[in-house]
Parts: sequence; structure tokens; C-alpha cells
Amino acid sequence: MLEPDGTERDRNRLAAALRELRRAAGLSGERLAARVAMSQSKISRIESGRTVPTVVDVERILKALAVPPEVGQEILSLARAANVEYVSWRSYARMGIWRKQAEIKALTEASSTVRQFLPAIPSGLLQTREYARAVLTPGVRGRPARDVERAVRARLDSQEALNDQKRRFYFLLTEQALRLQRAAAHVMVDQLRHMAHISTRPNIELAILPNGVLVNETPLNVFVVYDDRLVIVELFSGEIALRDRRDVDHHRNVFDHFRSRAVVGEQARDLLESSAERFRRAGG
Repeated sequence: MLEPDGTERDRNRLAAALRELRRAAGLSGERLAARVAMSQSKISRIESGRTVPTVVDVERILKALAVPPEVGQEILSLARAANVEYVSWRSYARMGIWRKQAEIKALTEASSTVRQFLPAIPSGLLQTREYARAVLTPGVRGRPARDVERAVRARLDSQEALNDQKRRFYFLLTEQALRLQRAAAHVMVDQLRHMAHISTRPNIELAILPNGVLVNETPLNVFVVYDDRLVIVELFSGEIALRDRRDVDHHRNVFDHFRSRAVVGEQARDLLESSAERFRRAGG
């Protein structure tokens, strides 16, 4: 039997602590639910560990139970830890990297607004087949092997979400992300022109942060914000999921900071075309 990881242990501890605090206060799950304006079934799922409460949920429960501040701070720290989840690329490789693409599709289809910050590479939702094949092929020694063709098919399948006009997509790239050569020159040309074409869709905004603009923050890593409920941050070794509202708000602020300095529309398409032309000349 597998040992629970750190995140699962934090969630189990949080569930047990909230359950014991309710019992110590002499309240039934039904009475607590009424005090915090939640359903009794949600309280039950939280206390059994089947649902991870948000930090705001925990704050409401602690207030309803009149938990002393020093105890409350400890529980809130546990709640924040429980709302962070790390998954390594090794784990995705074991279960099939294509499943990660299916997960992205499900998250996208469950969201009305998706914001992607892309300092080094275009989003999988914007990639052509050949470009996706190039970036999904492992290049670093020790990087987990994967079924590249199945992952490519799953990535292209996830792009169907772009066709739903009720959803809004905001893609924010640095100019460096356009210039980094991740595939053969002719593939790069097709990729950049593909993005220029997609940027004309009414439910899609493609913004580019030009190299010459002054910024007072550093574009560190890829992240995706799904509505106002979840952030996925990409690292070299894996991904971190953040559900604490403060973490979500912080990444929204980072996105807005760089977005205010970016170009969109025809200016963005001009940058895409100039980068495509540079690769076309380089490829002969």
C-alpha cells in the first residue's frame, strides 16, 4: 500500500482537526452547516477528507466554532498547505503523459475564463501538430519517456475548447517565447503564423510583451489561471496547483501587470509575422 504524500497527509490532518474542533464545540454537522451557510453534505465531505476546503471555508468554520486565534492560525496554515498540490513529470509519465493533456482539456472545459502566462513557449492550446511533437519529445537526459504521438493527439484534442465562443482565452507571451527555436525553422514559421490566425478569433486575446518594453518584475515561469479558483504553475520537474484565493489573486495581479505592458491585435500579429520571417530566412 502506498504511503500518502505530504499534500494528502496535510489534507487528512486538516479534515481530522476540523472534525475534532466541531465535536469539542458540541455542534452537530447540521448545526455547523447552518452557521456557516454550507450544506451539511459539504461539511461531511470536508471532515471526511473527500473535499478540500478553501482557506475562506476554513476561516468561516473557525469563526463559527469560536476557535482561539492561536489554534486558528495553526489550522489556517494547514489549510493553506492542503490547498497546494505538486505532481512531478515522472508521475505523469508513469500514468501516461497524454492523461495530462486530458486533464488540461477537462479544466479548460470547466472554466469560463482561462489566462495563460507564457514567458518561454506558446501554449499547448495554440500549437500545431509538428510543433507539439517537437516540444513533447524529451530532450534532457533523465526526462521521463512518454508516448509522444498519443500525447500529441491528446494535446490537439484539447484545442477543441477554443471553439466555444462562451469561453474567453487570454494568452500572454514574451517576445522571447516567439524567438526560442524549439523546432525546425519551417515548423517555427507555421507555428507563428498559426498563432497569428488564431488571434483573430473574437473569444481569444493574444498579447505579446515586447523585448524593448521596460518591466519591473521578472517573468519567471509558465502559469495558468482557471477562472478565480485555481492556478497551475509549471516547473522543470513538475507542476504545482494552488487553490488559496490569495495565491490565485496574486497570479491574476502578475498577469495584469505584464498584460498592461504588452501589445495585442495587429501589433501582436506584426511581431508574430516578423519572427516568422526571421525563421523563414534562417531556414533558407
